[in-house]
Amino acid sequence: MPVPLIGEASEGDADQVVALWRACGLTRPWNDPAADFTLALRTQTAAVLVARDAAQAVGSVMVGFDGHRGWIYYLAVDLSHRGAGLGRALMAAAEAWLKVRGCPKVQLMVREDNEAALGFYQALGMERQPVVTLGRFLND
Repeated sequence: MPVPLIGEASEGDADQVVALWRACGLTRPWNDPAADFTLALRTQTAAVLVARDAAQAVGSVMVGFDGHRGWIYYLAVDLSHRGAGLGRALMAAAEAWLKVRGCPKVQLMVREDNEAALGFYQALGMERQPVVTLGRFLND
């Protein structure tokens, strides 16, 4: 199966991409994935890249550059397209997006119990970093 074309998402892709994120188990009750999608499209230093098979979104990745390092979120591949290199192609597209912007380093977060994702990223040459991620919501 050939790897679908990957390009930047538009607002019209929101429903399909959010449905893909949900189907892949990437969403959490405390995050609003539709709001995340919209904010990424409205932010100059972020994008959502989408792989399409005909008119259907079958893969996506959110990418952003904070001026210090790049971040990858919501990498998703439809179950029917897994194993054909689409995840690798999405990561390569995200890294290319970052390189064009002069980004020197990329990082991502994976839930510590997600062994399949950890194995995927390690196979791409990513290494566990000796850091702890801290955070809080600012919309209180």
